[in-house]
Amino acid sequence: MPEITVLTALLFGFLLGVRHAFDADHIVAVTTIVSRTGSLLRSALVGLSWGLGHTLILFAIGFLVLVFKLVIPDKLALSMEFVVGLLLVLLGAPLVWPLVAGRKHVHWHAHGDRRHLHSHFHDDSPRHDHQHIRRPLLMGMVHGLAGSGMLTLLVLGTMSSVAQGLIFLVVFGVGSILSMVLFSGLIGLPFKFIAGLSLRLNLWLRAATGLISVALGFTIIWQVTSAGGLFLSAN
Repeated sequence: MPEITVLTALLFGFLLGVRHAFDADHIVAVTTIVSRTGSLLRSALVGLSWGLGHTLILFAIGFLVLVFKLVIPDKLALSMEFVVGLLLVLLGAPLVWPLVAGRKHVHWHAHGDRRHLHSHFHDDSPRHDHQHIRRPLLMGMVHGLAGSGMLTLLVLGTMSSVAQGLIFLVVFGVGSILSMVLFSGLIGLPFKFIAGLSLRLNLWLRAATGLISVALGFTIIWQVTSAGGLFLSAN
């Protein structure tokens, strides 16, 4: 019977990790980063990086919760949600700005004795791709202390031992990592396909992604400050 209980807990942990990876804020945050990569492999690496960051911070905090019987304050959970909201706004705004600002430039190009005007968007060319691996890693770590990630830590209180709790976190992490790698790879397909058809259309798609990210970010900020009472006194 104990073996069945452990196996059930581990299966639950894996499924919870899969479900957790598809939270709206995770999906939107990763999509804003994937939209800039221009590579399916790099898109999958974004998901891998996010999942690793998320798992590392959850495992570290979970270890402290299990070993030292720590209790996560509600204010901390709300504060991390607030940070997630801010990050979503900061991730989405740069995707919208090129379209709003109309960053279209016209240059003279020479071909032998002939010269002609050539227009393009500077945002069309990929840049700073190396940043797209570190960014999701940090985002994953922040998300690990917010939302359903915090709820995962509460599940640890039902574990019969520290070892079982740590294994649960590892299995949870594997589920979330695999799910995010799959999702980020798939979500990179439309961006790559549309970029091949029209850079302008790709710019609009990225701007739409940015708008969704900004809107969700402000919604989360409003929820934790107004409904959640983040900045209200405990008295």
